Amino acid sequence: MLTAVLLLGAGFGAAGAELPDFTELVEDNAAAVVNVSTTRRQNERDPRMRDFEEFFRRFPPQPQPPSNARPRSLGSGFVISDDGYVLTNNHVVEGADEILVRFPDRRELNAEVVGTDRRSDLALLKVEADNLPTVRLGRSEDLDVGEWVLAIGSPFGFDYSVTAGIVSAKGRSLPTERNENYVPFIQTDVAINPGNSGGPLFNLDGEVVGINSQIYSRSGGFMGVSFAIPIDVAMDVVDQLKSAGRVSRGWLGVVIQEVSRDLAESFGLERPHGALISEVAPGSPADESELQAGDVIIEFDDKPIERSEELPHYVGRTAANSEVDVVVMRGGERLKLKVKVGELPDLEGDGSVGQGAPNEPSSLGLVLEDVPEAALSRFNLKGGVRVVQSTGPAADSGIRAGDIITRLNHQTVENQQGFREIAKTLPKGRRVPVLIVRGGVQTFVPLSVPE
Repeated sequence: MLTAVLLLGAGFGAAGAELPDFTELVEDNAAAVVNVSTTRRQNERDPRMRDFEEFFRRFPPQPQPPSNARPRSLGSGFVISDDGYVLTNNHVVEGADEILVRFPDRRELNAEVVGTDRRSDLALLKVEADNLPTVRLGRSEDLDVGEWVLAIGSPFGFDYSVTAGIVSAKGRSLPTERNENYVPFIQTDVAINPGNSGGPLFNLDGEVVGINSQIYSRSGGFMGVSFAIPIDVAMDVVDQLKSAGRVSRGWLGVVIQEVSRDLAESFGLERPHGALISEVAPGSPADESELQAGDVIIEFDDKPIERSEELPHYVGRTAANSEVDVVVMRGGERLKLKVKVGELPDLEGDGSVGQGAPNEPSSLGLVLEDVPEAALSRFNLKGGVRVVQSTGPAADSGIRAGDIITRLNHQTVENQQGFREIAKTLPKGRRVPVLIVRGGVQTFVPLSVPE
């Protein structure tokens, strides 16, 4: 019995000796990791501040600021070039009046936004400085599941905190509120909390392989599941923001779904794989090619498609107006088609101007704007209103920012004025159907009309 205990102890000792030592990695890279803070107008309350406010209410590190102080948003970032380019998350700096970058040596520099990309949640900043310490960039494609990774950031404002874990999975799909999916996230179990956003994720070679961006949580804090934007994706965005000030993505214009075992058999596939086209948007690149609803895309530009969520990642990183080979299964036959990839329309508001300015929040909890011409053309719509902000009854009904409302209580909505006229006639205290377009797909939601 004693021998067994000794052997068990020896085994733990051997395993413990193999655990990585992160001290050198931190020493070599901490100087290039920065704290990013922003200030906003007093009347623009940032919902992300709630986590910080609750934490500091319970554990105040200093006297509370006066009531007229402007809100501050805290995040992280890192220097990617010694002439002052800093990478962080878009949601850290979105809507900021001023951006302040603080270095570990306590230097504080004002930053300007070079460009942002909401679809990947990235922002490129620039500070006026030379010979700054920088991180080394790696390749996220070379990451293996189970590999050790480390994060440096400022959770809850605690500057330059270090946490470590492993890569839990790769290529995770996290659709946005517009049901878009252009980032194959790295999933880790590294402890990430509010304030870590925008900070670097390192491999054991001291190379940045990702940008910490999101967590899965029911409490607002870390629960063992974190997501990082792959550095390969991020640097493609950086290059485009530097050269053009905007990000261009490829676009097919199809609605896809996963291929189940039963569907695979019915479409003549030996096993479930590929992306099943359920709808082709009129006038889209797919519509102008030979792609059809019912096709199962199994290869795109010589890349095999195992799961449907992989297709948007490949299409988005394809240059607009390029011609690629697409292999589909159609009626049990394998076909190779030539498809010209279009450019994903900008529906985020940057350069996509509506025909009318957004109105004020209504009793339904909606802030609306007329639908831009690009969106009308993309979704083959004759009118409607786009949701800028959804709160109250609308949010409770599942209506989100970015949704396009085309019918309200069985009546066609042409523009903001038409929506307001119909809204006046809605029966109070009743539920009415609302037809929305989200990600090119039409769906009805029940809206509760306030008393």
